[in-house]
Amino acid sequence: MGRLPLTLCLTFLAMATVTFGVAPKKAVDVPFGRNYFPTWAFDHIKYLNGGSEVHLVLDKNTGTGFQSKGSYLFGHFSMHIKMVPGDSAGTVTAFYLSSQGSIHDEIDFEFLGNRTGQPYILQTNVFTGGKGNREQRINLWFDPSKDYHSYSVLWNMYQIVFFVDDVPIRVFKNSKDIGVKFPFNQPMKIYSSLWNADDWATRGGIEKTNWAKAPFVASYRGFHVDGCEASVNAKFCETQGKRWWDQKEFQDLDAQQYKRLKWVRQRYTIYNYCTDRVRFPVPPPECHRDRDI
Repeated sequence: MGRLPLTLCLTFLAMATVTFGVAPKKAVDVPFGRNYFPTWAFDHIKYLNGGSEVHLVLDKNTGTGFQSKGSYLFGHFSMHIKMVPGDSAGTVTAFYLSSQGSIHDEIDFEFLGNRTGQPYILQTNVFTGGKGNREQRINLWFDPSKDYHSYSVLWNMYQIVFFVDDVPIRVFKNSKDIGVKFPFNQPMKIYSSLWNADDWATRGGIEKTNWAKAPFVASYRGFHVDGCEASVNAKFCETQGKRWWDQKEFQDLDAQQYKRLKWVRQRYTIYNYCTDRVRFPVPPPECHRDRDI
């Protein structure tokens, strides 16, 4: 049998190395004003480098925040954030997606400040049909106040994946077939804020905000949005099934991604609602599918 042409060999090699799950497309950094606008305490938002960097400022009077111009049904949303340095106890830096109304859907990153030398806690949560109570908490494997790190959400019809620097830290699968609601028909806006939550944020409210350390500053870059923009009243995405995040390779994590997720859970998870038998004597049904137990 003769030799196969080089191009055909390369084609077979490429096909052999394809995996089911892959990392999301690389985020594209844009200025703040491309996708976002401030929503409250405008004088507590500082713009640097032509709007490519934004600082949110919290003092004893107020915090501040911003939101996306558009509403989205599915997509990939990313932000580079450098957290409040030093004594940040009592402060919360939030980056999340949320729909409107009492039966809203929500996908949360919340960064809970701490005393100097103590680690930040990253809390994630998922609300579906107005129901939350799905908190997970991890310690990060780096100091998030020393430099910018990427925090992103991949949301499609099959799963919601939380990423930290492209490391998956949480998966919430579509489990509608076993009675668990999944966000699929309520467009969400993207929000971020810096605010005082010393009634609960640090050690359950024991540690209070030290206002002598104010102002507190959280820094932002990136402002990446790649989603299906829709009216707030839309029930479906017009391009559903056609965008990159809808394709087969983004319907699940691959073996390497699940390995990294397991590494996060074994080494850095400090709370998982799925294993809290006081709150949930019977584990919620999605926990098995999400590999949380």
